[in-house]
Amino acid sequence: MNEPTERDEAPQFVLPLVVRLERADPPARTDAMETAARAVLALLSDERSVGDGEWAEAVRDWQDARIRKVVRRARGAEWRRTGTMPGITLTGKAAEVRVFPPIPVDGWPKDLAKLQVSGTELDDPEPPSAPDPGVPVLWMSPDVTMSAGKAMAQAGHAAQLAWWELSPAERDAWREAGFPLAVRTAAPAHWRTLVTSGLPVVQDAGFTEIAPGSCTVIADHPALREG
Repeated sequence: MNEPTERDEAPQFVLPLVVRLERADPPARTDAMETAARAVLALLSDERSVGDGEWAEAVRDWQDARIRKVVRRARGAEWRRTGTMPGITLTGKAAEVRVFPPIPVDGWPKDLAKLQVSGTELDDPEPPSAPDPGVPVLWMSPDVTMSAGKAMAQAGHAAQLAWWELSPAERDAWREAGFPLAVRTAAPAHWRTLVTSGLPVVQDAGFTEIAPGSCTVIADHPALREG
């Protein structure tokens, strides 16, 4: 077993995300993953999350520990209540995801704590098209099976790892463009190439669903490719 690190021993926080999941019209899985990743980037770049902003201390404490994220689902009145709490709502093609400033792992607000976590299952009605040229791609592992909620959190992790490695100018350019990105599952041969590319890779801590140390997503941002 690995020895605990400073990040493990620090006070642990979690970034809450809530996906709108109405019974009659659920979003497509890829749309939900992409919207969740953009929501994480929106929070990281928000003026309230940096410097002396009102969320900055919580964001720093969260990033100093494990960058845990939990995706819950809401519909109807539950979803409307989430809009009354401090946070940011991102809309994709049809998906809606609201992200909130980090909270202690045992300090969930009442209106978020009662929302369901498990069983968030979504499908893509049609296979996603190839990503547009030059758009950052978060490549999901073809070897790891995850629920939609777990996959959304993992996509958010990958976007965050890419954000950390970009220069301030590269971050500004991505933000000003509206955080374009795509989430796709890599073909097995492509995945093997990505794993040795030096691009940011998410290795799951194993809190839920999958084995600790599993490589789940690789962030392929053009600015992070050498040459």
